[in-house]
Amino acid sequence: MAMEMRQQLKMSQQLVMTPQLQQAIKLLQLTRLELQDVVRQELEENPLLEETAEAEDIRETEDIRETEQLEAAEKEAEPEVQREEFHEVEAGEDTLRDWDSYLDGYNYSSGEQYSGEDDRPSFENLLTRKGTLIDHLLWQLHMGPFSGDEVHIGEEIIGNIDESGYLRASLPEIAQSCSVAEEAAQVVLERIQEFDPTGVAARDLRECLLIQARFMGMEGSVVERVLLSHLNDLETRKYKQIAKALGVDISQVLMAAKIIAGFDPRPGRVYGTEEVQYISADIFVYKVGDEYLVMLNEEGLPNLKVNPFYAEARGTGSMDSRAEEYVSEKIRSAQWLIKSIQQRQRTIYKVAKSIIRFQREFLDQGIEYLRPLVLRDVADDIGMHESTISRVTTNKYMQTPQGLFELKYFFNSGLSTSEGDFVASESVKNRIREIIEKEDSKKPLSDQKIAEMLSGETVNIARRTVTKYREILRLGSSSERKRHF
Repeated sequence: MAMEMRQQLKMSQQLVMTPQLQQAIKLLQLTRLELQDVVRQELEENPLLEETAEAEDIRETEDIRETEQLEAAEKEAEPEVQREEFHEVEAGEDTLRDWDSYLDGYNYSSGEQYSGEDDRPSFENLLTRKGTLIDHLLWQLHMGPFSGDEVHIGEEIIGNIDESGYLRASLPEIAQSCSVAEEAAQVVLERIQEFDPTGVAARDLRECLLIQARFMGMEGSVVERVLLSHLNDLETRKYKQIAKALGVDISQVLMAAKIIAGFDPRPGRVYGTEEVQYISADIFVYKVGDEYLVMLNEEGLPNLKVNPFYAEARGTGSMDSRAEEYVSEKIRSAQWLIKSIQQRQRTIYKVAKSIIRFQREFLDQGIEYLRPLVLRDVADDIGMHESTISRVTTNKYMQTPQGLFELKYFFNSGLSTSEGDFVASESVKNRIREIIEKEDSKKPLSDQKIAEMLSGETVNIARRTVTKYREILRLGSSSERKRHF
């Protein structure tokens, strides 16, 4: 068969993701705080994009101007004699008042004078940095009776302690790094293990708990013996087996377990540097009468517009071709950003309204009335694709009369009931949590028993499903929840 090259015309359709469309999709899945960063960066890079003053700011400026005009008019209408008499009588008080104002506006650290409240630095900039665990340990090292070589070894040991307070380097590695004998490093380590917080610089959990037990004077006690030989049995609550191996009464083992439970397995977390992650609601839901109103949280989002000067100058011949091309490109970029943000807000509003329609009973009566809901239900309701709904509901939060929830929270599978209805999986999880919280800790309920209790409440659920939901809730099994004291 002969092979030859031919030209052929073929018509086909394909989806092309333009940069503008990619930007719109990206903005759709950003959180509100991330969107603020994107807008701020675009304002810095695009000279034709600018922020407009909000109506409240304009009204405040007008009110201030009117107040200043009224004060000036009152001063002009005031008789000159009265002003002079006032200054003569109140001169001392005015001088004292001016001196107090000077002190209030003076920055003692830099010697600067601030003219108004807006010029002063925020109080957050004046706060000292929180001390870390490493700083605290180094302070104790330098304040202690250590020689120069011991300080060098101690700094190497402290530098290898993690945020939980555990030493993450072996003694041979520390000795090799400091060019000393391993015995010398061992001596310094034992002294550092006496530092505050108690249990710091341990190499594993057993050593951390032993340091705390010995600090409390429990050498040779049942507590120390349990930690030395039966820590694994203690984790699985094999108290009878421990008592038999140690030759003591089980009550002593239970008391030792209670004492060990009071120890801190992560002594360094007191000085943790983890920052608090704040959640800001994207949507607020208010109940007015019998209706729920949806309001978007647009705080921090600036009102954007295209610079009118450059927009009018384009096409008038007042700039060369390169400048006009640059201005046109930046105008298109600014207009598309404004349009994408507006489209994002409209989409979030539509999705929130749809969720409220489906979950009205939850808003009225609580989590027990949460309905099973999937992305397709909302997508069909507002005429959008499921992928769009998924992007909108990612990392977006709604403040409702029942509390603050992520939009993903309202989407969950359902379990059938004996009455032919369906109940949301989140409602079942909440019910499992309530059952476990109310159980007798000395006789915890098994997963099979919980499944039978839920079946008695008309929820058809298998034991393995109860186990799955319990693990999602991070609740231990019946043996792990059992308490002997």
